[in-house]
Amino acid sequence: MKDRELTLCGAGAVRSRFASAPDSIRRLFFDRATAPQFADVCRTLARSRRVYRCVEAEELERIAGTVHHGGIVAVVDAEILPVVKPADIVRWAQQREPLLLLDRIGNAHNLGAIVRSAAFFGVSKIILPDHPQAAMPSDATYRVAEGGMEHVTLYLVPHLPRFIRELRDHYDVVGTVPVGGEPVLTNREGRPLAVVMGNEEHGLSPEVAAACNRLLTFPGTGRVESLNVSAAATLVVWELVRERVSERSLSRPAPVSLRPAQAGAPRSDARTSRPEQPRRPKQPRRPKGRGR
Repeated sequence: MKDRELTLCGAGAVRSRFASAPDSIRRLFFDRATAPQFADVCRTLARSRRVYRCVEAEELERIAGTVHHGGIVAVVDAEILPVVKPADIVRWAQQREPLLLLDRIGNAHNLGAIVRSAAFFGVSKIILPDHPQAAMPSDATYRVAEGGMEHVTLYLVPHLPRFIRELRDHYDVVGTVPVGGEPVLTNREGRPLAVVMGNEEHGLSPEVAAACNRLLTFPGTGRVESLNVSAAATLVVWELVRERVSERSLSRPAPVSLRPAQAGAPRSDARTSRPEQPRRPKQPRRPKGRGR
């Protein structure tokens, strides 16, 4: 049986994969304009006798399966998603790792956009249900994530409501709904937070919503019913890390100013101790005219 492959498009996705797992790149294709940026990758592939080739735009589009290839395509090994174990939950809770759970997010582009936001803000673990309606990582997911897939680990669980009930022993689990939830995401119980995002069309399933500790609704104007799930997820992941980011900012030392001192301000170097030299009096100007 042939191993499953994925195509990663764009400089960000290919560069991130090369940095994290260079041996997973099987073949590399690029156009002439992009070639100089990836000379180091080509040298690595050459040492291991793997294929890399500069191709015309038409062939690159065919390999990528899209016109949105960004000038480079890497064919890589598809990763098998790990299944969450009870010991994982205990360890994550001890480390106070925030978790993002996705209830049957069906669009691969939305999955990629959510991963990109999670990678940007530092939420490194996303839980997916092993469900036929749930999108799994695809070429489109990697392309939209812009390299974020290399910084976020996706996990599988066989039954999301059951997993949430187990997670509640260690996490405060909050589900997102269009109406009827609390307007603010707060950590009331002192436990780390896990937030569940619902399907693009149907939202959270009733069983998933019932399994959560409580529900969250982002207050809007009411002019539209809700946000796109990837936009809502961006708000969620920021709220998940906001307190941690604030603590890091407060613990940093004050930056040292490298700007020159303002005119007239005292200087701290040795030159300030030199005595001021008396100024020579100005000589009177001689009148102009004839007779000099």
